[in-house]
Amino acid sequence: MTLNHRAKSALKVSLVVSDLAGGGAVRAFLLGQVLQKLRYDVEVVGFLFVGNDLYAAPPGGMAIASVPGARYPQFVRSAAELLHRLDGDIIYAVKPKPTSFGLSVLKKLQTRRPVILDMDDWELSWHGGDDWSYRPSLKQLARDLLKPSGVLREPDHPLYITWMERLVSQANALTVDTQFLLDRFGGVYLPNGKDTALFDPDRYDGAASKHRYGLSAYRVLMFPGAPRPHKGLEDVLMALDQLNEPDFRLVIVGGNPYDDYDDQLIRQWGRWIIKLPKHPVEQMPEVLAAADVIVVPQRDTLVANAQFPLKLTDGMAMAKPILSTRVGDIPKILDGAGYLVDPGAPGQIADQIQQIFNHFDEAITRGQRARAKCVKCYSTDTMATILEEIISHL
Repeated sequence: MTLNHRAKSALKVSLVVSDLAGGGAVRAFLLGQVLQKLRYDVEVVGFLFVGNDLYAAPPGGMAIASVPGARYPQFVRSAAELLHRLDGDIIYAVKPKPTSFGLSVLKKLQTRRPVILDMDDWELSWHGGDDWSYRPSLKQLARDLLKPSGVLREPDHPLYITWMERLVSQANALTVDTQFLLDRFGGVYLPNGKDTALFDPDRYDGAASKHRYGLSAYRVLMFPGAPRPHKGLEDVLMALDQLNEPDFRLVIVGGNPYDDYDDQLIRQWGRWIIKLPKHPVEQMPEVLAAADVIVVPQRDTLVANAQFPLKLTDGMAMAKPILSTRVGDIPKILDGAGYLVDPGAPGQIADQIQQIFNHFDEAITRGQRARAKCVKCYSTDTMATILEEIISHL
């Protein structure tokens, strides 16, 4: 029975995530929310490679199925288990990785079910992009394949990702969230949107939120995400050193699950940092209400240029002043509704922080413009319209 002959409310979408303990889960949960808005039955299926903790708290009411991850050769058994769980009428793979897209293509070959691929990063950018290559000697190749610690036993080794990128055309549809990815791979632009009905500043009391999270005494610069070197938080912290005003705080929500980068920042700049734990998406608007400014200080790296930072639409939806950098799609997304500086310029960040707080009425006006643009261009309603059109052609 084809998709066109099934009632939409009866259709199931299996969202496939390479690692539920990694950042891909955030995009998967967002896509799941949009599909639920369209009244599809949604299940997020993925591996757990690091411990037993999800990277992000899933939205309430979203079905999650996890399979323990493993290295080769044990991964073959894990992959078979995940394939068995992929029972959706549509398979939606998040990221072109063997552990998501590779298995989805295999399921398509087995069942002829359509596959959509979503790309919210250029995966090879984490490994040097086009400069990355794998040219081992025969002896090194044997080590990489046969030794227990061999790198080719990793299911998502960059070599395998290059193979997956060559298979992008095997997807029935491709969604991407940046112009960089659109130029490189084609597909349909599907932004990192926000539920602007949930993320509505009129529903929350900023002063009450500040009190609840112990922030009432501070002017709060908030970063609601996982710190990584390319995200430029060091530049904000150096700017706070320059300003040296005791009531400023950089509030990091969630933290970095990958390594000790958070601890490195705290060791050097602990007097400026407050860390809050990760929260489910339903609670995030209340957390964001406690912010005076949302900071998205991306550095000019290959990784950053391929990304659409979710923190932008966090701040835009909540009508917050946003301080960001001229990197990738950010200037186009904000388009006069925020404050932009050059990447890697702590002095410019310090100047803009002063500008924002010295003329806070103007900053609030820009925040309101940002919300209006978010509602129009970057809402989950906008995403739903795009996705419905894509699925209708399957």
